[in-house]
Formats: sequence, C-alpha cells, structure tokens
Amino acid sequence: MTPEIIEYVSSNIFGVWFLIGAALVFWMQAGFAMVEAGFTRAKNTGNILMKNLMDFCIGTVMFILIGFSLLLGEDIVGLIGKPGFDIFTAYESFDWSNFVFNLVFCATTATIVSGAMAERTKFLSYCIYSAVISALIYPIEAHWVWGGGWLAQMGFHDFAGSACIHMVGGACALIGAKLLGPRIGKFTKDKSGKVVKVGAFPGHNLPIGALGVFILWLGWYGFNGAAATSLDELGSIFLTTTVAPAVATVVCMIFTWVKYGKPDVTMCLNASLAGLVAITAPCDVTDCLGSIVIGAVAGVLVVFGVWLLDYKLHIDDPVGAVAVHFMNGVWGTLAVGLFAAPTAPSFADKGITAGLFYGGGFQLLGIQIVGILAILAYAAVTISITFLIIKACVGLRVTESEEITGLDLEEHGLVSAYADFMPMLGKGDVPMGAPAELPKESKVPKAQAVPVADYSTADITRSGEKYSKVDIITKQSMFERLKTAMDGIGVTGMTVTQVLGCGMQKGRPEYYRGVEMETNLLPKIEVEIVVCKIPVSTVIETAKAALYTGHIGDGKIFVYDVEQVVKVRTGEEGYDALQDVE
Repeated sequence: MTPEIIEYVSSNIFGVWFLIGAALVFWMQAGFAMVEAGFTRAKNTGNILMKNLMDFCIGTVMFILIGFSLLLGEDIVGLIGKPGFDIFTAYESFDWSNFVFNLVFCATTATIVSGAMAERTKFLSYCIYSAVISALIYPIEAHWVWGGGWLAQMGFHDFAGSACIHMVGGACALIGAKLLGPRIGKFTKDKSGKVVKVGAFPGHNLPIGALGVFILWLGWYGFNGAAATSLDELGSIFLTTTVAPAVATVVCMIFTWVKYGKPDVTMCLNASLAGLVAITAPCDVTDCLGSIVIGAVAGVLVVFGVWLLDYKLHIDDPVGAVAVHFMNGVWGTLAVGLFAAPTAPSFADKGITAGLFYGGGFQLLGIQIVGILAILAYAAVTISITFLIIKACVGLRVTESEEITGLDLEEHGLVSAYADFMPMLGKGDVPMGAPAELPKESKVPKAQAVPVADYSTADITRSGEKYSKVDIITKQSMFERLKTAMDGIGVTGMTVTQVLGCGMQKGRPEYYRGVEMETNLLPKIEVEIVVCKIPVSTVIETAKAALYTGHIGDGKIFVYDVEQVVKVRTGEEGYDALQDVE
C-alpha cells in the first residue's frame, strides 16, 4: 500500500478509537454513581443516582450553549476560546467527534464534586453549581491547556486531566464541603467547640462501591488512551494506566494493615482510583518505573488525605473525593515534571523536556507548578463565588429534619431505593417510610377480634415435664448452620424473626476508613425454640458450637422458664426470669 493509503487507514482507525474512548469515559458516570451510592447511606441512594444522571444531562446543555466554544473556539489572548454557535450555524463542518469527546470529560469534572457534598446538599443547589462548572470553570481552564491557551504555549503538560479535571473537581469539592459543613453526627464537639471525636458512617453497599471502582478502571483506559495517535503510544498508556493503580492499591493495603490492624476495604478501593488519577497527566510520557513510584505515592497519599480531612481540617467528605481527586490530581501533575522519560514512545512529539529524575532539571517541574497554581486559583475563586451566591439565594444545605429522614424521601418523594429490602441503619438514620403518627385504634371489639385466654391458669406442664424457651440472636448468614445443628438434636420447630441489633466489644475496636467505629444497628435474626424433653443445656451447647467464631457479633442466647414467661405476660411478677448465658 502507498503511504497515503496507510495514513488514511491509520487516521480512520484512531478516529474510531477516539469515539470508543469517549464512550468509555461516558460509562464512567455509572462508576461514579455506584461508588458514591455504595459509600454512603441507603436513605440517600436515589438522590445520588439522580445527581450523577443530571451531571451529564445538564453538562450537555451548558456545553452546547457556551462550554465548547470557550474551550476549543478561536483563541483570544491565550485566555478563552471565542464564543460561538458553530454547532447550529455550521453543522456540516462542525467537529462532532471533538465535541462529544470533550463533553464527557466536562461531565466528569462536575460529578467529582457530588461525592464530597453528598447526603446534605439541596438538589436545586447542586444543579446550579453543576451547570456553572460545565459552562464556565472547566471550559476556560481546560482551554489554557488543551485549546492553545497560555499554559499550552508555555509547555505545561497534562495529557488526560490530572489537573484540568481531577484537581479542579477535587478543589471544588473541598471548598463546597467546607462551606456546606459536616453531616449530622460526623464530628462531636465539647462545650468550647473543639472537635473531640470523629464519627464513622459506613457505606451501605460495598459490592456496588467495588463495582463502581472496576467500571471506572475500565473507563480509564479510554480516559487516558483515547487521544493516542499511534499503537506504540496507546500500548504504553495502557501499561502505565494499569501499573500505577495496581501498585497504589497494594501499598494502601499494606499501609492500612500495619496502621489499623486490618486491610481497609474502602480505602483500598479509593487507592485504586487515586493511582488512576495520579497517572492521568503523565501516562503518555512516563515509563514503567515512573508509574510504579507514582502509584506507590498515591497509595499512601490517599490514606493521608482522608485522615487529614477527618482529624485536622474537620471537613466531611463521605467518599474520599478530595483525597482521591484533589491531592492525587496535584501529585500527578507534579509527577510529569519528575518522571517524564525520553524513552516513552511519544515523548519526542510532546515538545517538553525530560523530568527531574530523568536528567531534565527543574524546567518542566517549574512549569507544572505554575500551571497548578494558576488553575487552582481560577477554579477556587470562581466556585467560591458560585457557592456563596447559591447559599445567599436558595441555600446550599437541606434542613436537619430532611437530612435525618433522607434526601430520597424529602427531595424526590422516594421512600427507599430498595423497596423490598431492609438496609442497615447507621448513625442519624430512621427506618425507611416510618409512619408520621400511630395508626388509629381499631373500632372492632376485642372480644370479637381475638379470643381471650386466661394464661394465669393455663396448663403449662405435661406429665410433670418442664417447658423452657430458648431465644437465640445471631447473624442472618448463620441461620442455615444453626438450623442444621438444631435438626441434629431433634429440634424441628422454631420461630424466626428479623430484628436489628447493635453492640461493640470493649478492647477490640474496629475501624472504617481510619475512624474507630461506634455502635450501628445491624440486621440480625431472633430464633425462638421451645423445648421440653430435650435438655436446655444440649440446645445451648449445640447453638454455641454452630455459631461461635470468636468475632464480634456472634450472638446471644437467652433462656426463659415458660411458667415465668406466662406470669410476666399476665403481670403477676417482675421480669426476673431472664438468664443471659452468652
């Protein structure tokens, strides 16, 4: 084939890959929705899903009206693109692919803010500041880097958005979470106003959170690789985009294992995202060794970031968005100046010098620092003004009552995102769909509704045999094991009830994202067994053998004398027949 044909085929192949990459980045919206929903409480799930949907939809409208032209319009003194409506007036020659590609990146910037401000932000306020980010903040600072603006002319390098997307989104999230204030119960203060305790709010659905991380990791291959222009460059980007998050997660696992005694699940999920954020800017110009170091630092930095916000800054970030996106966005942008390697396949085409650790000196690092400061200053000032105007006009935060009840019900009229399930209740939660008032008393006469029996004279013995009632409270997952064990000793009848319980074993604290856990209501089962011929001690020992694991929450066993229980029900004597034989 002639060189012209080869070039034509190659350009069209990468043009198709460019759009596939855009589709992968769009799919990341699902990942963000799953991570945020899984890491927060069930009563706000519908609100979170709605916000992540509207991120993209509102962003599309704003990008059509003004965002795209400010980003990629004709450059005006290196600051902004020339506003215009070419998408309407010159559609036949419009750059359709570039519009879609940059749109999905724009939506990502806005959705980052959602996580840090989750569970207490007014939906209307969220829609307003999401529109501002898509219309004014992201397009202008991204023009400086990708639209031929002054940072691009200086030699600033951010291949896929560590600074333009993640650092900006994380900075907006940090400012928003600070102005919004923490969730009710997150920080306990003494009389002087000093924070004396940090509360943990466990995510209600870690499987969904983990699924979101895997979706994001898959989408990141499009996020970082879509703009590649050669197969060698694409292969190198895929390698660095795989190595950095993997190393970050391993380092985080080891670090939390040593620090907290056990590897922290949610922190490791955050670490995977942190490694992806950090490698986004240098993915095309670093090598394998550089991506390993970048990932290792990200794995520690994300843990430090969560700790810093909780214990020093006292800013409530439910999903770790600031630690993941802001801190690692800054780190990834700086890493370009440290680890830009001349051996990277596309390095010669980038027009930059080598990084500090590859013999290039401080020149590139200095340019990266200038870019970070400039982008941060613009984003911080603009979003702060936006938040303050929203706060003064419509308010940023829901009421205390609305927050306690949950935004699903108060903002969207949705009783629960899990209509047929009973999710775990955490601090500040109330049961889903709890009635506002007690039902009115029935007008049906009791004598007609329920036959009345005199339990005080009931025959509770048979042939001199004594009846005993054994109550066992344990985890739902242990029921089949308990049932099988009871069958083995001849107990075939039992009553099972779903209940909620809480407790914490002294001297054995558990940690969630570095914060010591308090007691939370957990789903349990209560199994009631009445025995006569089978010795109570046999039932107890069999239950203990089936249920005991040595971990917190194995359960409790209570034994009642049936005669005493009957008398208690008729009010003849106090409730003194309970024996705790845990």
